[in-house]
Amino acid sequence: MFVLEMLLILWKINFIILNCHSREEASEIVEFLKKCQNPDGGYGGGPSQYSHLAPTYAAVCALAIIGTKEAFDSIDRNSLSKFLWRMKTDEGAFMMHESGEIDIRGVYCAVSVARLTNIYTEDLFRNTSHWVLSCQTYEGGFSGSPGLEAHGGYTFCGLAALTLLRAQHMCNTESLLRWGVNRQMRFEGGFQGRTNKLVDGCYSFWQGGLFPIIHSILSLEGNNSLSAERWMFHQEALQEYLLICCQYSKGGLIDKPGKSPDLYHTCYTLSGLSIAQHFIVGNRHKKVIVGNPSNELRYYMFINTLHPYVGMILNKMGTIFSFAGSCTHFIQHRNPIFLKWHLTTDSFRKRVTQFFGLYKRTTSSFPRDFRVKYWFLIK
Repeated sequence: MFVLEMLLILWKINFIILNCHSREEASEIVEFLKKCQNPDGGYGGGPSQYSHLAPTYAAVCALAIIGTKEAFDSIDRNSLSKFLWRMKTDEGAFMMHESGEIDIRGVYCAVSVARLTNIYTEDLFRNTSHWVLSCQTYEGGFSGSPGLEAHGGYTFCGLAALTLLRAQHMCNTESLLRWGVNRQMRFEGGFQGRTNKLVDGCYSFWQGGLFPIIHSILSLEGNNSLSAERWMFHQEALQEYLLICCQYSKGGLIDKPGKSPDLYHTCYTLSGLSIAQHFIVGNRHKKVIVGNPSNELRYYMFINTLHPYVGMILNKMGTIFSFAGSCTHFIQHRNPIFLKWHLTTDSFRKRVTQFFGLYKRTTSSFPRDFRVKYWFLIK
């Protein structure tokens, strides 16, 4: 319950963008989200609620999607960085909140937030990729924690996290692809979350979002058998399931026939529909639209798919407007931990040589990139 309000905001914003609505509420949302960031750096599900990685992820994504200077400047990156450090465990995983559960969601939320706000450091995520890899099961998917059952949501979090950690090459991609394609049901056309479970509209994103990432991995590995026009799942079948079975007569989208609509399923069924409608690799854009052309999801006359790593909008020009906008803004601001020292070159060299004996030189020549590469040694 504590994280729900923040997630509702993220789902609503994604829903609004995917359906071409205006964002007149942007300033009001930013003001609300500012009240949700606690002094310890994390965001609560609402004002005065304890900090939790899920609403922290939701808040930062929502602010990045809004994409205004006001939205970006509302984030206290210094305290946010400290919050992530407190959530990290010795194994490289992340707790969802103070003394809370430890699972793969925490890693995904933490690395997404760190990348979006430019507070990512190698030290902060040391050993994290190895912990994530320990969650890949014999089936090929990822579990929430080592030794548990492979699950669609956890698998997306695991693969997306590895990609953001630039360690995607370390997972067993062949096994993962086999598990992923077998989660699409032949009769229904939708995806199930686990082996021997029923289909659910939300997995159109959690499972469907795996395929653009896997396509990218295989492409980088030089796989010549990849299609230049389609993802490696049945895009038409998924669209048919979502359009025929998951639309509620009074508005909103649902898990499956007989269920009630909610913002969660509305957001992620639309997100999965967007992925199924658009194949975008580099400058190549292939549309696959089932039914009336008006079924195509648009935004301000631009065709959109979701950025598969953080669930944000990608326009047809190949730029991720929320992800790139966030990175463009924060790349102009140094990492807040680095700013902690304000060292000159001489005092920096003195501190390093005094305490670590790492780079003992008495000459005035000092590599320009040394300070950037080894700043973490003196934090």
